[in-house]
Amino acid sequence: MSTFHHHHDHHGHQFLNMSLFNLSLPAEPLKAYFKKHTLNFKQLAGTSRGVMSQKECFIIYVEQVNHPGIFGVGECSPLWGLSIDSKEDYEDTLQQLCEDINHYQFWLQNDLKDYPSICFGLEMALKDLEQGGNRILFPSKFTEGQDSIEINGLVWMGEIGFMEQQIKDKLDDGYDCIKLKIGSLDFEQEMNLLRKIRAKYKSDQLTIRVDANGAFSPEDVMQKLTQLSHFEIHSIEQPIKAGQWEKMKEICTKSPIPIALDEELIGITNQKQKLIQTINPHYLILKPSLLGGFKSTEQWIHAARTCDVKWWITSALESNIGLNAIAQFTYITGNKMPQGLGTGSLYSNNVGKVNFLSSKHFHYQDFQIPL
Repeated sequence: MSTFHHHHDHHGHQFLNMSLFNLSLPAEPLKAYFKKHTLNFKQLAGTSRGVMSQKECFIIYVEQVNHPGIFGVGECSPLWGLSIDSKEDYEDTLQQLCEDINHYQFWLQNDLKDYPSICFGLEMALKDLEQGGNRILFPSKFTEGQDSIEINGLVWMGEIGFMEQQIKDKLDDGYDCIKLKIGSLDFEQEMNLLRKIRAKYKSDQLTIRVDANGAFSPEDVMQKLTQLSHFEIHSIEQPIKAGQWEKMKEICTKSPIPIALDEELIGITNQKQKLIQTINPHYLILKPSLLGGFKSTEQWIHAARTCDVKWWITSALESNIGLNAIAQFTYITGNKMPQGLGTGSLYSNNVGKVNFLSSKHFHYQDFQIPL
C-alpha cells in the first residue's frame, strides 16, 4: 500500500479576489422580523454525537421601509450542541437584533460573534436585499441554470442494513463520491461495510470520504486510521474531538489517510492561519452557518490558500433557504472538488422550493419562498 504523501494541487484556484464578498448597506431605514421553523427529518439522522429527528431554524426577513415588498431573506440555522451559539438566549438575541434594526440603531456593531449562525442569517438577508430581493445573492452561470455543482452523496449512521441501503441508493442515483458517517457502530462492523463496498467498487469508480465527528480516542486513533487505510479512503473528517491541536498535528503527520478538519474550525475567529499552520491538515471542511457566514468562510479560504491546504464547502442541515445561498457562494469560489451540499432532500417539510438534484449534480432552480 502506498503511503499518502502531503501534496496539494492547485485545481480550481481561480478565486476572483478577496473582495468576493462585500456588502454595502442601504442608507435608508430597514424593518426586520423572524419566524421559527422546525424541520422534520424524513428518517432519523445519526452521527457519533447522537440521532436527530428535528432541526430548528429561524428565517429572518429584512425589508426597506421606503420600498415595502422588497425584502431579503436569511436563515439562522444553529446546530445545538455543535454550534457555539447559545440556545438559552438565542431567540432573545435574534429578537433584539430585529428591534435594533427597526429602531435603526448601530445594530451591525452589536457583538454577534458568539452567534455565528445569526451573523450568517443577517449577512444572507442583507446580501439578498442588496441584490434586489430575488434570492439570487451571487449571480453566476449556476444561478442562470447553465452550470451545476458536483456534490457527494451523504450516508447517515444506523444499522448496517440501513447504511447498505443508503449506499445502494446513492450509487443507483449516479454518485461517484460518498461520505459515510462512522464512529458510533462497532468498528469491526464499519470495517466490514467498507470491505463490502470496496469489493464491488474500486477507488477509481467510487471515492469514499468518512466523517468520524470526533469519535476516536487519542489512544486508538492511529490503529483505526491504519485499518481504514486498507479501503483507499479519500479523507477522514475530525478523527478526534476538536481542541487538541498538538495531537491533531501529530495525527496529520503520521496518518496513512488524509485528515480533514471540521469541528476544529468552530469558534476560531482570529487564529485561522495559526490553526492551519499548527495542525497542517490536508483539507478544511467549511460550513458557513457554523463559521459565521460568507465573509468568515472567505477568510478561511484565504488562510487555506496561503498555507496551500485544500478545502471544500458543506451545508450544515439548513433548510433550502440556507442551502440555496451556500450553493451560490460555493459556485463562485471556483472550487471543483465534490462539495457537501446534498442535504436538500432530508426533510419532509423543507422551506421553499427544493433545489434540483440530478444524481451528483446540484442545479439551481428559480427559488420561491413562503412569506
